[in-house]
Amino acid sequence: MHNPPQPGGTPRPVGTRQARDLLRVAFGPSLVAVVVIAAVVLLQLLIANSDMTGAPGAIASMWLGVHLVPVSIAGSALGVMPLLPVLIMIYGTARTTASATVSSSWFVTRWVVASALGGPVLVAAICLAVIHDAASVLTDLQTPDALLAFGSVFTVHLIGALLGVGSRVGRRLLVASPLPKWLPDAFRAAAAGVIALMGLSGAIVAGSLVVHWSTMHELYSITDSMFGHLSLTVLSVLYLPNVMVGAAAVAVGSSAHVGLATFSSFTVFGGDIPALPVLAAVPTPPLGPAWVALMIVAAASAVALGQQCARHRLPLWSALAKVAVAALIAAAVMVLLGVAGGGELGNFGDVGVDQATFGPAVFLWFAGIGALTVVMSGGVQPRVRRPKVVATADLPGEEDPDTDGVVPPGEEQAESFDSVEVPADTPADTVVVEPEPEPAPVVDEPVVDEPVADEPVVDTGSEPAPPVDDLDPEDHFIVDPDGGDHRGGSAG
Repeated sequence: MHNPPQPGGTPRPVGTRQARDLLRVAFGPSLVAVVVIAAVVLLQLLIANSDMTGAPGAIASMWLGVHLVPVSIAGSALGVMPLLPVLIMIYGTARTTASATVSSSWFVTRWVVASALGGPVLVAAICLAVIHDAASVLTDLQTPDALLAFGSVFTVHLIGALLGVGSRVGRRLLVASPLPKWLPDAFRAAAAGVIALMGLSGAIVAGSLVVHWSTMHELYSITDSMFGHLSLTVLSVLYLPNVMVGAAAVAVGSSAHVGLATFSSFTVFGGDIPALPVLAAVPTPPLGPAWVALMIVAAASAVALGQQCARHRLPLWSALAKVAVAALIAAAVMVLLGVAGGGELGNFGDVGVDQATFGPAVFLWFAGIGALTVVMSGGVQPRVRRPKVVATADLPGEEDPDTDGVVPPGEEQAESFDSVEVPADTPADTVVVEPEPEPAPVVDEPVVDEPVADEPVVDTGSEPAPPVDDLDPEDHFIVDPDGGDHRGGSAG
């Protein structure tokens, strides 16, 4: 593992760097949230000219409220917590966890996840102790259920840790597993569908606020101070994702309710709602035909999911299975958002969406329109038809005189044509090319050996020359009786 050098030039030890990363994962997001909450609480107490007696308890209660832990004040339960802080907390946990996951080692990964869970649980225990101590002084403040508090904090940071680790090693693990190879694409398509549905629902909420501008102005008029207007604006921004989830439920054909007031694409039942400016976006009876156009939002979100599924072509059944898995994941995420954005709201009663129809409606929209989009976008791989091999019986062949072999039955020899020069101005339909006539078959005649006549032998009177190998130099010596010898010459 590469060790980045320190400013002095000395490489930093691996253990020190890993310990620092684990501490940042464990306490980084939680401490940032505590600092921001403390600043907001102290600012409010300072503006209200109040003493700082209940500041620690308020800070601890708000930190638990960021993790969707219900807060009870003076016997009134606030169970509908804003979704924006918890989404920011999940993002911060995922970001720090991803930066600490530098390798795919299971040993390193489990320590990173354990740190991301252990630090917030420790902070939650400290917050519970602070609230319990402050409740002895402030009788209006009540200590929340410890099991619910630990469970909510653990769940929020577990989701963030899984998202952070999954962004680093998730695709590699899924590809190496025996699961289908298209599973990472299904997660990506589900994310695209959820983002599209929430984004379009936010656009509908913004348009509805413009339409109901007078109602929103009346809700702001409940306070005359600038600090009051600022507080209402901040609360409206924090609760904006909750309203977007309700708009998404109305868009897919389900319903949302605030106490007795119920809102859907087909009917609206009026009732008392909290004086929060962002709630001016809810429709008022009688319901106009414009709210039925919310169905276009669900269809467009399903098209976005289907387009992501069609990026890689697959066989028909695999493509449909990928759409179904993506729709199921998207429906589960929307159901989780619906549960997190709902709860008890004091005297107004229960606030949230109809969970019995919300999840199935999201799944049906995404699965139906998404599958149709995949088919129309070319995400289905065409089926290749393979030619059938027909076994033929072995038939006796006929002899080919040119190749001295056997020609398979049914095979024809190509006819040869002479190249004919045709003038350029001659029409093509008047040119007639006659095939070359087949040559006459060659008949092999038997070869007869004819007797050769005896030629007359001519006698030249000389003996035939002996072979060169039989010549002896001594045969050319002539002995002279007078005592001399002559080589190669005649006597005398």
